[in-house]
Amino acid sequence: MSMQPHEIAEVLSRPYSQELLARDVTRLAYVATDGTPRCVPIAFAWSGTELVLCTSKNAPKLPALRAHPTVALTIDTEVHPPKILLIRGEVELDEVDAKLIDFETTLPTAVEELVREREARQNA
Repeated sequence: MSMQPHEIAEVLSRPYSQELLARDVTRLAYVATDGTPRCVPIAFAWSGTELVLCTSKNAPKLPALRAHPTVALTIDTEVHPPKILLIRGEVELDEVDAKLIDFETTLPTAVEELVREREARQNA
């Protein structure tokens, strides 16, 4: 049974749905390239209209999702009785470049270059 867009919007606008959409982790179910089912936890963000999931460019799930974009997501709580939001649909894959800059483990590219130059001078 397929839901109409207005029905989906109504479910997603409910307070419990909004609470679950504000969480950090969902469980992504998809079909792997070998044809077997997979279910993996993955971080997500709710944009207000889309769930955005991020992964590395070499993640094994990407070839599987390109071949079979139909997925299911579960966002739930760990308490009893649980609150559970079940979502099914198709993924759209967008490859984007991104970099985390936290000034502890990663730095802006220009700063990284200065650090490399300084290390090269010190090692010369």
